[in-house]
Amino acid sequence: MTMDPPAGVLCDASPFPPIADYGFLSDCEVTALVAPSGNVEWLCLPRMDSPSVFAAMLDRDAGGFRIGPADIRVPAARRYLPGTMALETSWGTPTGWIIVRDLLLIGPWHHDDELSNTHRRAPTDYDASHVLLRTVRCVSGEVQITLDCEPVFDYGRRPAHWAYTDRGYHQGAARGDGVNLELKLTTDMRLGFEGTRATARTLLREGETRFCALSWTVHEPPYTFAEAYERLVWTAHHWQHWLARGDFPDHPWRSFLERSALTLKGLTFAPTGALIAAATTSLPETPGGDRNWDYRYSWIRDSTFALWGLYTLGFDWEADDFFWFIADVAERDEELQVMYGVDGERDLEEHILDYLDGYEGAKPVRVGNAAYKHHQHDVWGAVLDSFYIHTRSRDRLDERIWPILRRQVDAAIKHWQEPDRGIWEVRGEPKHFTSSKVMCWVAADRGARLARLRQDFHLAARWQAAADEIHADVCANGVTERGIFRQHYGTDALDASLLLIPLVHFLPPTDPRIRDTVLAIADELTVDDLVMRYLPKETDDGQAGEEGTFTICSFWLVSALTEIREETRARRLCEKVLSFASPLGLYAEEIDPVTGRHLGNFPQAFTHLALINAVIHIIRAERGSLTSKTWRTPATGSL
Repeated sequence: MTMDPPAGVLCDASPFPPIADYGFLSDCEVTALVAPSGNVEWLCLPRMDSPSVFAAMLDRDAGGFRIGPADIRVPAARRYLPGTMALETSWGTPTGWIIVRDLLLIGPWHHDDELSNTHRRAPTDYDASHVLLRTVRCVSGEVQITLDCEPVFDYGRRPAHWAYTDRGYHQGAARGDGVNLELKLTTDMRLGFEGTRATARTLLREGETRFCALSWTVHEPPYTFAEAYERLVWTAHHWQHWLARGDFPDHPWRSFLERSALTLKGLTFAPTGALIAAATTSLPETPGGDRNWDYRYSWIRDSTFALWGLYTLGFDWEADDFFWFIADVAERDEELQVMYGVDGERDLEEHILDYLDGYEGAKPVRVGNAAYKHHQHDVWGAVLDSFYIHTRSRDRLDERIWPILRRQVDAAIKHWQEPDRGIWEVRGEPKHFTSSKVMCWVAADRGARLARLRQDFHLAARWQAAADEIHADVCANGVTERGIFRQHYGTDALDASLLLIPLVHFLPPTDPRIRDTVLAIADELTVDDLVMRYLPKETDDGQAGEEGTFTICSFWLVSALTEIREETRARRLCEKVLSFASPLGLYAEEIDPVTGRHLGNFPQAFTHLALINAVIHIIRAERGSLTSKTWRTPATGSL
């Protein structure tokens, strides 16, 4: 048991920055997290779910890359350049001011003479440059700058060996024993090597600039500051042009929608269209606890919210790419998994890295995710709702999709009466989760609608009969004596996944069971208005300890309250949850309702998807209609 210190005794400050204070970078092939100190503390290469080269966020000795003032660790301000994924950090020292800009470069498509070995989606006009660029400008006075780059390959297992290249002091190459990856650090400063570190020191005076670029493929990095600045501008303009394709309402909350859209794009693996759940692994859901999972994979259940959010905001290309990623794996696999690797990998075997200390001592650190083996029946509903949303946005059903769709509907109808592990992937015993049954109903219901679209009325009738049977079973067994939907058939416990019932239109929002369930969750499953997934003491989830409130669930509650016409309460809650955004507008998976501290992997795609859904619900309610066509709405029967 951890005891509070006596009054007047200060605890040692954690060497780890708060999760919410990390800046998020992406080139849509890799992601990086940058601490306020200017240290890159998370970078996996050569793709999002590869082993790390910098992992100081999980162990202070597992690699980092800092550039900044020599003796100052706390910046004056941080922001994204407007409309971009370029992070700007301003530093004030006793002698001067500097500005550091960090970004993962994107440039013109560069596979003109050969085919890409990774892209399965249609090539665009741009592509990742495979360069982490960091620029420094002194805006007044003079500031002593230090660079300290210490990669440790393979999740902190293999230290780097540095050597100069033919560019002398301005470029170093790093390799690790047994690692098929070479890093090159290019800079206009003079590099030196201290064991496993590459270092540089220089004094910057007003108007002077420096740059450093870490690259990991054969594609050329910039070799001068002028080159670096030109490529920085190209990348920033790319992000701004991408964002301009979106369809955002003119509203005070527009900035939240824009940052969420940029974050979702940054969590997308462009070569395949896969959307990963988060950029990180093993950031704890409970401080110091063991609820630590690897979220660098693509969950099928995210597909419905992802397509709804992307289509609603006008990003049809990204929605289509993710749809076809889902279609690829659904066509290939007889049994659909709940999650896949970013290139569609099935085997996501879970391993524990017991030599890493974990974020603030939270162990174990896991790579891989054993939940890929779970049976979770909501997956069929997610796929069918995705197909339905996609088809409604096109007014046609692709012939390639139909056999995939039939197989998924038939699987839902075959298995809906069996227990599963539910949307939260509990590691206790399987149960008859109400939300899983509802999503099986979604599969049969959407399948019947699509069959009618194809004028296959016999099949539509069979699937509709199955949907009606599931619907009746849920209404008979999934409702408590007080008229509230229950977590699973063997309990009267509440579960935040029940908030999806009004969002998938299982019953009209005027139905007393819907209204009473939403209000019961709002009153009984919240801490300071923020929503818990469930009460751990009432749920056999196979884990010990408590957890924070789940931010996706709080946003679901906003949407559900809006559905039942509790607009004032919904707006008040939405304002509160938006106020918990990180300083850079990002969200982790959970929030401690007492401290506002972010918990869990970061940034979390599902949270940002739920934010989009909630904010659009509120705006439409303010403007008089939840079914308003002010923005493009791909489906009326789904979210």
